[in-house]
Amino acid sequence: MTKPLGFEKPVGVRDYLPESVYKLRVIEQRLSSLFNSWGYEETMTPTLEYYDTVGVASAIADHRLFKLLDTHGRTLVLRPDMTTPIARVVASVMQREVLPLRLSYHANIFRAQENEAGRSAEFFEKGVELIGDASVDGDAEMLALAVASLQVSRVSSFKITVGHEAFLTAFLRERIAESRVRDALKRELHDRDYVGYRQRVATLPVEEETKRELNALLLQRGGEDVLRAQLPHCRSREETSALNHLLALAQALEAYGVTSFITFDLGLLGKMNYYTGICFEGYAEQHGFPLLSGGRYDALLQKFGRPAAAVGFSLKLDRLAELSPVLTSMPRRCLIVYAPEARMTALAAAAARREKEWQVTVQVSTALSPTALKQLRSRYDEVVVVKGEADE
Repeated sequence: MTKPLGFEKPVGVRDYLPESVYKLRVIEQRLSSLFNSWGYEETMTPTLEYYDTVGVASAIADHRLFKLLDTHGRTLVLRPDMTTPIARVVASVMQREVLPLRLSYHANIFRAQENEAGRSAEFFEKGVELIGDASVDGDAEMLALAVASLQVSRVSSFKITVGHEAFLTAFLRERIAESRVRDALKRELHDRDYVGYRQRVATLPVEEETKRELNALLLQRGGEDVLRAQLPHCRSREETSALNHLLALAQALEAYGVTSFITFDLGLLGKMNYYTGICFEGYAEQHGFPLLSGGRYDALLQKFGRPAAAVGFSLKLDRLAELSPVLTSMPRRCLIVYAPEARMTALAAAAARREKEWQVTVQVSTALSPTALKQLRSRYDEVVVVKGEADE
């Protein structure tokens, strides 16, 4: 018989104690207010989805899906992302809604992890999706809102790196004939395995000039100058079109006043394989994992029968909470201990403090020892004892 696991938890999940929950809620509320002010309306989707619809369409690898069976033997999945469920909603219950649609969400996401992965199997995401807008302005709106999101979350120093999926795909296709090799290089770019990337390039049976271009891709980071410098080296219409799109995007971002937060990276590969245009990630200084990620996915909704251009991003609330020092302090806490006959006085005192945004706990007690009172004062900013008439 299997030994009970007792207090152990499954790999990749965690408990959130009151202070951590408070920080998450503060960030969530700030982001909700921001998204609403930009015209994004919140939607909710089920935690469980059918594998044959959302599971198959999702960009998350099959072995990372949590699967279970319903009573009819149909395979379900715990939602592994929110973009795919929202695509399903827009193509079904919102199919008569006029595009473009601006939707936001807040949800817990589930992705299976290996024991040694050190990543979360359940985490919280908050994000937005702009459905039905294929323009450069739609991309610029996403990036400007991403910048604003990190600002209201009080992330002190950050950069958002922008790449272009179509450019990278065309760039590799024009220089490497074998799709197998292109896929391998993409995996190494995806995993940030630049050493492996360079080693593979060194073994390719191509001209030295092509190898130089492939290696130089890793250094193509910066502003508009990087994009303009790459234009003369384009070998296809797709590469030129993608670079011109990024140049137009840079101009649009100037109007938003956010160019100081943006860096272009022509070697950036998005985390989701359904991206078709821009892809981007937001990083805080001295933090290795992205705080947000997103991109354009113009082909995803077609899988659900309603073709439409789309772009969006999601924020990792768990990581934001770790990096938001301004949000670490909870409201001042007060405990009011009262004798039964002093109930009215105690409740009036509690109401007065709550109006000043204190967190107030009231507790009836006939007597408190000095030791108990000392322990309580170590947990609260203020402890008030309201005595009854007989104690006065």
